[in-house]
Amino acid sequence: MCGIVGYLGSKEAYPILIKGLKRLEYRGYDSAGIALVNEKINLYKTKGKVSNLETFVESKNIAGTTGIAHTRWATHGEPNDVNAHPHFSDSKELAMIHNGIIENYDVLKEELMKVGVEFKSNTDTEVLIQLIEYIMKVEKVDLVNAVQLAISQVVGAYAIVVVSKKHPDMLIAARNGSPLVIGIGEDEFYLASDPSPIVEYTRNVVFVDDEEIAILKLGEELQIRTIKNQVKTPFVEQLELNLGDLEKSGFKHFMIKEIFEQPKSIRDSIRGRVNVGIDNISMAGIIDFKERFLQAKRIIFIAAGTSWHASLVGEYLFEELARIPVEVEYASEFRYRNPIINESDVVIAVSQSGETADTLAAIKLAKQKGALIYSICNVVGSSIARAADAGSYTHAGPEIGVASTKAFTSQVTVLVLMALLLGRKKGTISETRFQVLLNELNNIPSKVEQTLQLNDQIKEISKIFTYARNFLYLGRGFNFPVALEGALKLKEISYIHAEGYPAAEMKHGPIALIDKKMPVVVITPTSAIYNKVVSNIQEIKTRKGKVIAIVSKGDKLVSKLADYTFEIPETEEVLTPLLSVIPLQLLSYYIADMRDCEIDQPRNLAKSVTVE
Repeated sequence: MCGIVGYLGSKEAYPILIKGLKRLEYRGYDSAGIALVNEKINLYKTKGKVSNLETFVESKNIAGTTGIAHTRWATHGEPNDVNAHPHFSDSKELAMIHNGIIENYDVLKEELMKVGVEFKSNTDTEVLIQLIEYIMKVEKVDLVNAVQLAISQVVGAYAIVVVSKKHPDMLIAARNGSPLVIGIGEDEFYLASDPSPIVEYTRNVVFVDDEEIAILKLGEELQIRTIKNQVKTPFVEQLELNLGDLEKSGFKHFMIKEIFEQPKSIRDSIRGRVNVGIDNISMAGIIDFKERFLQAKRIIFIAAGTSWHASLVGEYLFEELARIPVEVEYASEFRYRNPIINESDVVIAVSQSGETADTLAAIKLAKQKGALIYSICNVVGSSIARAADAGSYTHAGPEIGVASTKAFTSQVTVLVLMALLLGRKKGTISETRFQVLLNELNNIPSKVEQTLQLNDQIKEISKIFTYARNFLYLGRGFNFPVALEGALKLKEISYIHAEGYPAAEMKHGPIALIDKKMPVVVITPTSAIYNKVVSNIQEIKTRKGKVIAIVSKGDKLVSKLADYTFEIPETEEVLTPLLSVIPLQLLSYYIADMRDCEIDQPRNLAKSVTVE
């Protein structure tokens, strides 16, 4: 979950690296560091954010045209100056940055200590750079071969970049399970955990695959070889990332900017998949494997966090419209419980980053069992997208805020399209129903715009609830997953404890918590079970709970019962999550902002969970 960035060329490296770290800070912000090669390796690192590092190096020598930098989300070793990356080898002739976890670091460390290697930090990363240098000395091999031999002994995930005092014109990088992309410029190279630090300088990139080593040398072509020394031809791709998407554009935080980008991100996720006449859906990944989908005995969604909640909506959609049995699994649990997977199963992996470690491991397991793997990701060229047999990109654009917002609605949009397409192919929905839902989906972006007009009202009401220690979120049917997502958003950025429940389950425990200090958010737009949820609200009010209700425009009944109501436009029941989630995103944002919380970089969290 750390962010790594490197540069090799003729420009001064420091400004490029610092700007790159700021772009990658969503991946971790416990500490930051930089190493610049200039006759020797000048290495500077400090606890805290990238801004702390900038202050720390103000009077230091930052010259050099070769360098690496790192922003950390701590795994092994507490966040402090010593455990920050980069890490030196014993001689200080090598330095390395690392994203991932070396699972057998303790065994390797013990062996190195036996031969006299001394360690300065408590990190697994230092073990690897010490091992590389030890192999160079003992085996009398060059740096590239030493990296090959060292990582062949490693168990775990890594994306590493190594610099050498003796070779200031070279960077060595390797990857297994953690993302790494190389940018190719005019006689220069860039490296990063994702393309965001690179797009400003070049759009020509190479995504490094697992168990590959990249040798970047000035004046030479990029070399790629495997751990077993097989030479690979680099596959150069063109980035389509918009640099403007990486800036706040006048908004206070990335999160609120991304909330307001949802009309566009939903529209972009529909565009190209629905024809001009709005009467047909075309999705190449589904068409290529049409028979596998139509004959599937079961669909298994694998995801984590917000993507898991989107997948729950997907379960309702696929069972309602396509009549295919669905299971929704936490990737972290699925991969370790010896799951039953058949060749007739379709496994759909949902991930914003496309790099979620548990999800990636789970689909590799499912693939070995013969299941069809379909991915829904936001990041082009990501590991999950490349590991899948087919897939769909969500086209949400970069999401920098750690708490996902537009990723959720974009994922749900793609899932609606998939369920509609399969339902039509299977004949499980009528042509009339297909047309009604598809037309209404096309109207959703404008209805999201209408929903965003609640912004000022929600901002004002949020002031009332900054005192809260607990929140309860209730929803039924398609809006039960929205209740879970709303609770997650509040927890993530405001640090207020919140739980999401099916509304009917309130009487099976949570009702004991309700009193005049307990805010209860009830998601109750027009639906087939509207009256059931109204009964739940009456039970809350009887116990003096404070009710915040999400209702359809024109609602009369709930509006009389609730303390506060937010009206969303009327839509088809299966599409309500795309609207009902918006007020919950805004509510969590403004409560967190009024509590002076770190919204884009909440404590202990990082955007992309690339380690277990």
